[in-house]
Amino acid sequence: MTSRLDPQPLEWLDRSETLSFEFEGLAFTGFAGDSISSALLASNQTLLGRSFKYHRPRGAVTLANHDVNALFQSSEEPNIRGDVTPLAAGMSLTACNVNGSLEKDKDQIIGKLSRFLPVGFYYKSFHKPKKLFPMWERVIREKAGLGTIDTRWDARRKAKTYGFCDLLVVGAGASGMQAALTAAEQGLDVVLADENPHIGGSLDYQLANDDSAAPIRTALKQKVQSHANIRVLPGHLACGWYTDHYVPLLGPEGIVKMRARAVISATGVMEQPAVFRNNDLPGVMMASGAQRLVARYAVKPGQRAVVLTANSEGYRAALDMLAAGVEVAAVVDMGKADSRGRWADELKSKNVSVLEGHAVYEAKGKDKLKQVVVAPFDGSACNLKLAREIDADLLLMSVGWAPAAQLLYQAGSRLAYDSTLEQILPQELPSGIFACGRLNGAFTLDQRLADGERAGTEAAAFLKDQPLPAEQTDCRDTEAHSHPWPIVDHPKGKNFVDYDEDLQLKDLVNAAKEGFDNIELMKRFSTVGMGPSQGKHANMNGIRVLAAVTGRTIDQTGSTTARPMFHPVPVQALAGRRFRAERLTAMHQWHLDNGAQMMEAGAWLRPEFYGRQEERAQAILREVQAVRTGLGLIDVSTLGKIEVMGPDAGKLLDGAYTMRMSNIKQDMTRYALMVDESGVIVDDGIAARVAEDRFYVSATTSHADATFRTLSRHIVEWGLDVRLVNRTGTLAAMNLAGPHARKLLAPLTDIDLSEENFPYLGFKEGNLCGVPVRLIRVGFVGELGYEIHLPIESAQLVWNTLMNKGAEYGIRPFGVEAQRVLRLEKGHIIVGQDTDGLTNPFEANMPWAVPLKSKPWFTGKPSLALLKERCQRTLRGFMLPKGYSGELPKECHLLIDSGDIAGRITSIAYSPSLGRYIGLAMVDQPLAGSDRMYQVRVDSGALVPLEPCAIPFYDAEGERQTIDLTEVA
Repeated sequence: MTSRLDPQPLEWLDRSETLSFEFEGLAFTGFAGDSISSALLASNQTLLGRSFKYHRPRGAVTLANHDVNALFQSSEEPNIRGDVTPLAAGMSLTACNVNGSLEKDKDQIIGKLSRFLPVGFYYKSFHKPKKLFPMWERVIREKAGLGTIDTRWDARRKAKTYGFCDLLVVGAGASGMQAALTAAEQGLDVVLADENPHIGGSLDYQLANDDSAAPIRTALKQKVQSHANIRVLPGHLACGWYTDHYVPLLGPEGIVKMRARAVISATGVMEQPAVFRNNDLPGVMMASGAQRLVARYAVKPGQRAVVLTANSEGYRAALDMLAAGVEVAAVVDMGKADSRGRWADELKSKNVSVLEGHAVYEAKGKDKLKQVVVAPFDGSACNLKLAREIDADLLLMSVGWAPAAQLLYQAGSRLAYDSTLEQILPQELPSGIFACGRLNGAFTLDQRLADGERAGTEAAAFLKDQPLPAEQTDCRDTEAHSHPWPIVDHPKGKNFVDYDEDLQLKDLVNAAKEGFDNIELMKRFSTVGMGPSQGKHANMNGIRVLAAVTGRTIDQTGSTTARPMFHPVPVQALAGRRFRAERLTAMHQWHLDNGAQMMEAGAWLRPEFYGRQEERAQAILREVQAVRTGLGLIDVSTLGKIEVMGPDAGKLLDGAYTMRMSNIKQDMTRYALMVDESGVIVDDGIAARVAEDRFYVSATTSHADATFRTLSRHIVEWGLDVRLVNRTGTLAAMNLAGPHARKLLAPLTDIDLSEENFPYLGFKEGNLCGVPVRLIRVGFVGELGYEIHLPIESAQLVWNTLMNKGAEYGIRPFGVEAQRVLRLEKGHIIVGQDTDGLTNPFEANMPWAVPLKSKPWFTGKPSLALLKERCQRTLRGFMLPKGYSGELPKECHLLIDSGDIAGRITSIAYSPSLGRYIGLAMVDQPLAGSDRMYQVRVDSGALVPLEPCAIPFYDAEGERQTIDLTEVA
């Protein structure tokens, strides 16, 4: 760690704990408390990433969660923000968005082609010829990509919690701490939140070496942390503002949904870059970023520095660099040094060269900064006749600030440009919203403390319905801390306004000249501010450029909409903890003991297949073959099981399902298809008639509860005399299927299983293994089969008996995946997989299930009567050509016809019975009505031919479901 400094008074490091990690295959070490970037910089690894578009070398810039070109990839996570992500032992990291290695990125060549990639080129180019556009689209996405997502990710869930307070103060810098303290002393319940792991804000890095700030900092922190009315939440990001002061705070343990009666925004300001040629080279940093690096992480940012400034803060940064052992070659002041105050006087006393009225024209270097070209600056352009070169490996920019006002914008505040401070400042704040600190134009420490006290007092008065005591502008500075035009043109470009998107000055100028002269339109055309930092370093200069081109003021030009989230928030944090129950069947432990790989099915855990994960395909194939040639047993306890009883039971089912149920013969069943009022398929199952006034209805696993609710609602709506009992949780079920099913069951039950007494689709009650059961002859998997429903407490006994007695027939348990293959061979649909939220029975190729003429009314009939004549797509069967060995299509891959999307695959699997890949596809008309070959686009973009065919694929006559083939033989 050759650039590591001696211990700093306010550093975040725990030097007693050394952490080892890898980056780009090389070994590095850091300390606990380091960020990834600081640990790399401590080892002189200044090249941290590549830019989004041109793959230019990039390094650290802010160390404030804005360094979106210093993104890292681990095996578990993409796009890790190295400037703020804590270092962890054993990390193995690579850079994002590189082709090859970070040092030798092959896509650097794109930078040399920049003249052919002007602003908006992706809107204008590659569309002709049309057939080549998919290729160009893929190339562009690959070259301008970010990290790689591992779809085998492990769920890391964190609970959401709820918080309430009188006053939420966002930002724990000087003004935020003072505001919280003032409000708490007036009896308010205050929450003080800050995104950093330690409170203090800029007091701890910009003023770390300012002796006058030290006692103030110490006293503030002690009072805040010890006050009984203040809850301090370090490491909590205020993600956004929502109605009624609802602010989600993202912390280490998840999101705290904070509801406050009032909010003070003390979020501070974000340092803005100067725009000059090669202002993105590693070694070019915000001055505040270098100060964070020194004060928080004890890392020396460089050896020889040039400081470009337009305010007093730049002189403070220069003094801090001297204290860290960095030689300051020159301070380049875009204005006059005599207006910069005591820090400028102190720096001059140290004999540091100050170039007044100068700017940086160009930074030089290949992969990192080597020289800085400076020249006299008249406020808009440089005088190159007097330009000079200064050797330096560090260039600090301190030319201005933009308010971190996203929460204020979201709350509906009005902000306007203040020409005195050359900064956008709050003008009108909604009820219950307050602002203080540098966000509000208070820059000196005294001003920030006074403004914090004012905001705390105002918030307390508001919450106590007292008159507001002060004006929000009272504590604002009278000196500008931002330059109105920190922008220098260069004929060769590469002067970046937006580091995220590689947008140069000329790109924004050209976008405005092409007619995109509204700030929102320019944003969308040029993509300025649309990258991962959401314009935090780009928007202010973007507004300045557009204002200059159009001849408007900053206020007339306006700013873009600030939407949540303030910083990126992981989806896992938004999802929170699982709020659904995890249900287990009676045979769950047996499945685990016998090698089942479990999967989620709604709220249930079910066996996906039995065997090792690496043998998945072979295991599923063995299970399929067992059912087809011998015997298979599957746990289907997850199916919905509903008792329907009463004089109007048949009338209820007639209205709820498409087919007539009231005329089912006793001890027989019928397929039950349910649609909603719009005719969309919502569920299917089996309805069995137990007695004249009693039915037993099954439902799909994922829709069982919804079907019960729907039937319950219909009873009330239609005024029926019916009672329902949901027996899903009290009854287990299993399906015994295969040619030997009858032979195995017959000696174990008192039910006559002969074809004459118990035909296909029959229903019987009796005893099996001494246990009362209901048997249903079903054919979902296409073989002789019996669905066995029984009390849950007896399920394991019957399951074990069937497995033991069935050994002589080669019985094998089978899981959901084998069942899916078996039902696909029979052409049976799965609701929710082969259908979607718009699919009706005619599209699902099930007109036989919709008796429009013979049944007077059922839910959805009026809609289906109209939809029958408007069927625009149909579920069709297909096969891959014989002997096909190329890339396999997947479910949801799109069918392409004459270059247009013509459908999608809903199911596909290898059929061992046919020796080919088969599947179902929802195909648009007129292609669905023809026998032309289909084409499907696979992951690589290639088009694979599919042969349309009739369904079912297997045993079209259904003989294997009705005849015991072993007896025939």
